Amino acid sequence: MKVTGRLWIEIDGENFLGSGRVELLEMIETHGSLRKAASVMGLSYRKAYYAIRSMNLLAPAPLVELRQGGIGGGCAKLTEAGRKIVVKYNHIAQNFVTFLTKQSNAF
Repeated sequence: MKVTGRLWIEIDGENFLGSGRVELLEMIETHGSLRKAASVMGLSYRKAYYAIRSMNLLAPAPLVELRQGGIGGGCAKLTEAGRKIVVKYNHIAQNFVTFLTKQSNAF
């Protein structure tokens, strides 16, 4: 038997952060573009944009800075708060995996 679970963070009962949103933040950091990050993940731009918008509204400080396109195109970049939240979430996620493994082994 195997004990499984999903990890997400809520703020005031609203979904704030989970593995998909963290992956989106990581892809933005890698590619510097919300459109490219969404494409790599197989998400629509609209869905990715609203995920970022939701996180930015819920967080104490914005996680992503978006600049609209134009002649040179737009860009997206993680703020310092965004980089910190990715590190913190990944640390919690690793602890969660360790917990699930221990519970599975004890079952």
